[in-house]
Amino acid sequence: MTLIEDAKKGITPPEVEIVARKEGVDPEKLVRLLALGRVVIPRNVRRKIDPIGVGESLTTKVNLNLGSSRGVADPEAEVEKAVVAMEAGADTVMDLSTGGDLDLIRRRVLAAVKIPVGTVPIYQAEVAGELTSQGLFDALERQAKDGVDFVTVHVGVNLNSFERLKRSHRIMGVVSRGGSLTLKYMSETGEENPYYAEYDHLLDIAREHDLTLSLGDGLRPGCIDDASDRAKYMEFIMLGELVDRARKAGVQAMVEGPGHVPADEIETSVRAMKYVTDGAPLYLLGPIVTDVAPGYDHITAAIGGTIAGMNGADFLCATTPSEHLDLPTKEDIFEGTIVTRIAAHAADLAKAGVKDRARLWDRKMAVARRDLDWPTQFDLSINPSLARQIRHRRGVDVDTCTMCNELCAIRLAREAMERERDKEKRTAVKKRG
Repeated sequence: MTLIEDAKKGITPPEVEIVARKEGVDPEKLVRLLALGRVVIPRNVRRKIDPIGVGESLTTKVNLNLGSSRGVADPEAEVEKAVVAMEAGADTVMDLSTGGDLDLIRRRVLAAVKIPVGTVPIYQAEVAGELTSQGLFDALERQAKDGVDFVTVHVGVNLNSFERLKRSHRIMGVVSRGGSLTLKYMSETGEENPYYAEYDHLLDIAREHDLTLSLGDGLRPGCIDDASDRAKYMEFIMLGELVDRARKAGVQAMVEGPGHVPADEIETSVRAMKYVTDGAPLYLLGPIVTDVAPGYDHITAAIGGTIAGMNGADFLCATTPSEHLDLPTKEDIFEGTIVTRIAAHAADLAKAGVKDRARLWDRKMAVARRDLDWPTQFDLSINPSLARQIRHRRGVDVDTCTMCNELCAIRLAREAMERERDKEKRTAVKKRG
C-alpha cells in the first residue's frame, strides 16, 4: 500500500513517525493530514532516504534545481551540486538535466544524496527524440524504477488551457520548459497531452512506486505583466480536479505555482491555489517580485517566497543568482539554497500552525546575542562559516562586535540596568536599617 492508503486506514507508517519527530507535531495529526492529501511525504518504495513532510502545519521546505544542459553536461558537476545543496540545507533536489547521459546523471545524483530527488520526465522524452505518448510514459517509468521520489508532470497544460492561452495577451507566453514541450506535442500532433488524456495510467505508475506527483505550473507567468491572467487560473482549476483524482487513487500529489508575481498579488494567488486544490501542498518557484534584477533573482524570489509562505505556500524552489542568465555553478547553488532557507524560515515565523515552533530558533539566538555568546551565535546561524568569517576577518579579538566595540548597546544597557538594581538594593537596605 502507499503512504496515503495507509493513512486512510489509520495506520502510522515509520516515515510519519520520523517526520512527526522532526517537526514536533503529533503523529496522529500528521496521519490525518496525509490521509486528506494536505501533507505529502515524497519517497519512492525503491529508495531509502531521510523522509521530509511538505504541507499543512509543517515548516516550509526548500528544493534546489540542478541539472546539465546541452552545452554543459558534466555528471560529476551535477553530483557535486546535489551534495552542496544538501550540505547547505536543501530538503530536496530536482535533476532537470537535458544534456549528456541523463540516466547516468540521475542515477549518480540519487546515489549521492539521502534526501528526496525529483525529475521532469518530459525532458528525457524530448532529449531521446521520443516526444510521443509512449515516450512520455517510458520516461516516467524509467525514472520511477530508478527510485526518483517525485516527478513534475504538466497535466494542467491541455487542449482546454491551450485555448485560453491562445486568447491571452501575454508578453512572455510560456516560460515553463515542460509546459512549452507539452504545447509542442499538442500543436504538432493535434492530440491531447498524454499525461492528461491517460491520467489514470499515470496514476497507476505513481501508485506502484508510491511516487509523489508534482502537478506542474506549465502556464506560470514569466514576467510581472503576465501575472494573474485567465490561462494561469484555468490551469489552477484543472490541477484542483486532478489532485482529487490522485487522492482517490491512493497517490500523493502536490501542486506547483507561479512564477513572476507582484508582491500585492501573491496572497491572492496562494489562497486561490490552496482553495481550488482543497489544501494540497503548494510548491512555488519564487514568486519573483520584479523582472529587473538579473544577478539578484535569488533575492527577488526570496522576497516573494516569504510572502507566499506566510500565506500558506509549503515548498519553495530555490532561485540562484544565475536565474535568467546561465547554468548555475556550485557556488550559485549554495547561495540560492541559503537565501531560500532564510525566506522559508522568515515565512514560518508568521505562518499559522508553525510560528510558535519556528520562533524557538530565533529566541535561542536572541539569548546568545544578549549574553555576547559568540560560539552559540555561530552554531545557530543559518550559514555558520560565513558568520565566523565576517566576525574574525579584521583579526580583532574583542567580546563585542567591531562595529560598536566599547559602545556596545547590549553591554552599556546591561551595565546601566545592573547599576540601577544595585541602587535599589542599597536603598532597600537603608530602609530596613
